[in-house]
Amino acid sequence: MKKVFASFAIAGMLFAAACGNKAEEVTEEVEVIIEETEEAIEEATEAIEGEFEEVVEEVEEVVEG
Repeated sequence: MKKVFASFAIAGMLFAAACGNKAEEVTEEVEVIIEETEEAIEEATEAIEGEFEEVVEEVEEVVEG
């Protein structure tokens, strides 16, 4: 879900940037958005991996028990 939100944010910023007149500002904004998106994706991936590990441990306990 965060990926979808990030994609819409990038698309929105690119659309807003297309209406502006300075290419340098657009480039800087896009770079910032890309960095923020990468951070959000990394955080989401870590969270998913953590939840996955917890679920696997719970399933193993149930199977063993």
